Amino acid sequence: MNAPFIPPSLLRFHFDAIERKFPLRIVGLLPRGFANHVFADDALDLLVEKREGLSYFGLSAAEIDLAERLGRPVGMVLRSELAGRELAEAEAALQPA
Repeated sequence: MNAPFIPPSLLRFHFDAIERKFPLRIVGLLPRGFANHVFADDALDLLVEKREGLSYFGLSAAEIDLAERLGRPVGMVLRSELAGRELAEAEAALQPA
């Protein structure tokens, strides 16, 4: 399935809104499949950094909020939850936000 193109300026606008609303920082886009809890082919997978006060409930709320803004599923992966080979692969494949 081909996902519709989202202009980078629109992505950045919505990323900024999410970063203001939730204690996290969106680091960049990951290849599809890194957020293995999201099964849609047109999902956006994002690497995020946790800021003080972010709970897993808050992370889920951020995914839902951003998905509603973009009109497509979103999966967020915490950089702090990756280690070793997984972290190296994510950072090598990362597209800056």
